[in-house]
Amino acid sequence: MVKLKEAEHMQADGTIDLDAWISHIMQHRNPSDAKAFRNACTLSQLAGGDEYTLSGETCLQQGLHMAEILVDLNMDVESISAAILYHSVQYAELNYEDIAEHVGQRVADLVEGVEQMQAISTLHSGDIRPNKLKTDNLRKMLLAMIDDVRVVFIKLAERACLLRFAKNLPKSQAKLIADEVTEIYAPLANRLGIGQLKWELEDLAFRILHPDTYKEIASQLDSKRIDREKYVKAMVEKLEHLTHDMDVKGAIVTGRVKHIFSIYRKMQRKNVDFDQIFDVTAVRVLCDDIEGCYKVLSAVHSAWDHHPEEFDDYINSPKPNGYQSIHTAVVGPEDKNVEVQIRTFQMHEESELGVAAHWKYKEGAGTGADYEDKIALLRQVLDWQEELSESDETLQQAHKQIFSDRIYVFTPNGDIMDLPTGSTPLDFAYHVHSEVGNRCRGAKANGHIVPLTYQLQTGERVEILTAKQPSPSRDWLNPHSGYLKTSRAKAKVHHWFKQQDHDRNLSEGQHALDRELKRLNLKPVNYDKLAPQLNYKNRDDLLAALGGGDIRMAQIINPIQALQNVTEVEKPTISAVAKKIAAKGGSTDVTIQGVDNLLTSIARCCKPVPGDAIIGFITTGRGVTIHHENCNNVKQIRKETPDRVIDVSWGDNLKQAYPVDIYIYAEDRPGLLKDISLLLLAEKMNILGLQTTPSKAEEDAFVTLTVEITSLTTLKKILERLKQLPSVNDVLRQRTK
Repeated sequence: MVKLKEAEHMQADGTIDLDAWISHIMQHRNPSDAKAFRNACTLSQLAGGDEYTLSGETCLQQGLHMAEILVDLNMDVESISAAILYHSVQYAELNYEDIAEHVGQRVADLVEGVEQMQAISTLHSGDIRPNKLKTDNLRKMLLAMIDDVRVVFIKLAERACLLRFAKNLPKSQAKLIADEVTEIYAPLANRLGIGQLKWELEDLAFRILHPDTYKEIASQLDSKRIDREKYVKAMVEKLEHLTHDMDVKGAIVTGRVKHIFSIYRKMQRKNVDFDQIFDVTAVRVLCDDIEGCYKVLSAVHSAWDHHPEEFDDYINSPKPNGYQSIHTAVVGPEDKNVEVQIRTFQMHEESELGVAAHWKYKEGAGTGADYEDKIALLRQVLDWQEELSESDETLQQAHKQIFSDRIYVFTPNGDIMDLPTGSTPLDFAYHVHSEVGNRCRGAKANGHIVPLTYQLQTGERVEILTAKQPSPSRDWLNPHSGYLKTSRAKAKVHHWFKQQDHDRNLSEGQHALDRELKRLNLKPVNYDKLAPQLNYKNRDDLLAALGGGDIRMAQIINPIQALQNVTEVEKPTISAVAKKIAAKGGSTDVTIQGVDNLLTSIARCCKPVPGDAIIGFITTGRGVTIHHENCNNVKQIRKETPDRVIDVSWGDNLKQAYPVDIYIYAEDRPGLLKDISLLLLAEKMNILGLQTTPSKAEEDAFVTLTVEITSLTTLKKILERLKQLPSVNDVLRQRTK
């Protein structure tokens, strides 16, 4: 039967006596924990003191109830602190940064992990259609659970607290939460072997979903309580004598009543009434070792007849969640059936606390669990997901979305990573870091050498073997070679080869600078000394940047002039051609230095927008064309006709909108173009053109957009919004064609 703890820390006026509460939970804890608990309570009180949760209590009150559940589960100080603060993040304005600053980063990470478990509700929403945002959130939840199992305990405690105070909720909402707990959270607690929470969650939910049946069973249990207590006492005394006679030292015998939901489930399974359930009471024997367990079993079967069909040896064959115990049913005194459970003290602790019993968290060690422990937890969580999907068609679809197209593998340090199904060690390496991928020369899976084309499997621990110098192979980009699966890894390999154009840029930069120095009658200088002034390491980097268009010629010439004490160098003047067309008037928001009303136009090759660094090129008969200063065409113009390049700037009163090309690289899916169009419509963007380009890889999509933009700030905002769309891998501005 569900019993709620009395709030010992509540004062008569409804306020919380934090000293009393901290003293209450510190009875069997490290004295240093008290300071951490006080900091968490103070922060929760400051952030959410006047904010109320769904249960009708303040954020701090609900946090303390959650914390008490975790204290009973022997959880660590960080988990309990996170529980105290969780509702202040949910209902008040407390953020992760504040938690990290005042309580610690690991506590902030735990709260964020519990927040990610909100995605679990989509499993119960009845609307699990293909939706990348939902499945991404579910994957984040799964990763958070496996990376640090403490988030699961905190979430289960939060659900238990909410059900304890369900009387304060609207009935429809209470039933929805209870149904979700029955179908999702209680099975999760069972998979993780947390019996203590599993039974409470089931009974609390059952009381809400079937109140009449719950009350009827509870009433029948209570009406026969005195007779049952006498009977159990006699059985306990008999078993104590048997353990003494068998010389089973240290054994403890206790009696217990089955949980109401367990009784109800047995009534349903056997299709019988309450009066026909003879083993509503059970006796448990705890021993020091396994040998003692089997001695007790022998004594029990010798003293009473047993039902062979009710015998289960979970010590020899543990349940999937790790549960170990011997279960047997005997015909006890008065010919009544009695269930006897026999296990060691360690098995009992693990049956009540589950993974909390052996995930011994120390300060700062919460995310460093052994690889074997994380593998075991991964299997338990995957089994739980599969168990849920077997009972519901929509859950089957969710399970497929989350797991059929993803694998979950571990780094040598035990960190978990999720990758698309079919990913190779090279995909894994580039997921870790670009440099790891570039230097990859081999790989191991679970300690065994595997080829770089090997398709990784869920649960494997992957180790990358690296060379001293990066040296990707162009074969990796061959779609038929099988080296790379993910678009992210392919893009990083492409980027590496692009960087290898350094030598060509170096040569072009040297040639351009020599020609400009000759034109201005300047002498070469020590470029190794000049480079640091311009934020480059050495001469080669400086000249390569000039050849690649990353720095303007004027930025190099100016300090050279200063070094050689050149006070004035004749600058290129605007040609007579430009002055002839000045009367035609300007046509953009650009100001030409020294000339008013000069006809201007935006270059089609790079399409600069207000906010970009720009340069002007004097054309023959068409005024001044405005280019982005890093435009590839400008680089060529500077080399061939530097006298036609002039300084320009954006004016103060910008009124026009300018066309910009945007390149989107995404995973192909139904509705992609619709989502892009709706986003631009919401931002009131005028779409001038939209084009899709077929890809060799069927799963990839390339989209080129032309939209009108009023400023660089607006452009950056649009690029960021597009990147947030589901399945979009990258969004780039195309400056040149």
